Amino acid sequence: MAEITAALVKDLRERTGAGMMDCKKALTESGGDLEAAIDWLRKKGLSAAAKKSGRVAAEGLVGVASEPGKAAMVEVNAETDFVARNEAFQALVQQVAKTALQVGENIDAIKAAPYPGTGRTVAEELTHLVATIGENMNIRRARVLTVAKGAVASYVHQSLKPGLGKIGVLVAVEGDSEAGALETLGRQVGMHVAATRPEALDADSVDPAALEREKAVLSEQARASGKPEAIIDKMVEGRIRKYYEEVVLLEQVWVHDGESRVKAVVKKAGATLGGFARFQLGEGIEKTTGDFAAEVAAAAGVKAPEPAAS
Repeated sequence: MAEITAALVKDLRERTGAGMMDCKKALTESGGDLEAAIDWLRKKGLSAAAKKSGRVAAEGLVGVASEPGKAAMVEVNAETDFVARNEAFQALVQQVAKTALQVGENIDAIKAAPYPGTGRTVAEELTHLVATIGENMNIRRARVLTVAKGAVASYVHQSLKPGLGKIGVLVAVEGDSEAGALETLGRQVGMHVAATRPEALDADSVDPAALEREKAVLSEQARASGKPEAIIDKMVEGRIRKYYEEVVLLEQVWVHDGESRVKAVVKKAGATLGGFARFQLGEGIEKTTGDFAAEVAAAAGVKAPEPAAS
């Protein structure tokens, strides 16, 4: 039997896209014969993952996991919404969130972490699931929030089951109040964030480039009115305050009563917000659109039917 070296495993991984543990097993089962190992992986369906890696994955789930004073949120994508209802996929997303809670939000660190009960890493388990389910999948992003004194609350919108859904929000609430009260406040803020999509916690946190673009647009709009420069400056200043009310969480109107400011609600509760994160499934991913009938016809090697005349 040929020696199963690290270089041989690497070669097999590059040629098939299968996980390291699967490659080792294939080589062991094949006596170190690379071509036989490729056939072994093909028979098991494990080499198919590589062929799927280039396909757009914009569906899937957002998952959250938490412990006292800390919470993690991840987005794991698949190609279709159907996979989001697959129990094996849901279990993967839950475990990825738990892993992020332990190792942090670095994606490489998450992928390199062991996947419980499998002998594989998270990355290898993902590859295994790609081959099993037949869709491209990837761990897109992760966020972890912590507080020294307080609670990190989570809210999941369009939830399929606890901690899994289409929109996820984490809110770090700091204060001396009872943890349950802070958790309740944080969840209410999370619902607000899910609805309003704030871009920053406070005015100082607004992206400087975005602020400058907004000022430039507002200045041009004000000049078009023909007002003097001194008046224009005041007009822009007033409109920037309005801009802050739209994009800054603490300056927004509280959705739960339609009149209070978020900062006033938080202050009344004797708390402060240490940060927030909002993940919406698939946001920013360019989805491809196509003619499904044409795709099927192309796969079958026949010409697609012409669309009916209107």
